[in-house]
Amino acid sequence: MSGRIRYCERDHRYTLFFRCPVCGEPTRTAHPARYSPQDHYGAYRRLAKQWTT
Repeated sequence: MSGRIRYCERDHRYTLFFRCPVCGEPTRTAHPARYSPQDHYGAYRRLAKQWTT
C-alpha cells in the first residue's frame, strides 16, 4: 500500500493499492506531476504530445 491515492482507469475507482482490488489492473497516481520552472524535458513532452494528437 502506498501513501498517495491512486486511480484505476478501468473501473474509475480511487484506491491506495498499486493494483485495483476489484479488477486487478495496475493503478496510476491520481496526482499531476510536480511543476518545476527548470523543466529540462518540457520540449520533449510537448513534442510527444503533438505526435499523439
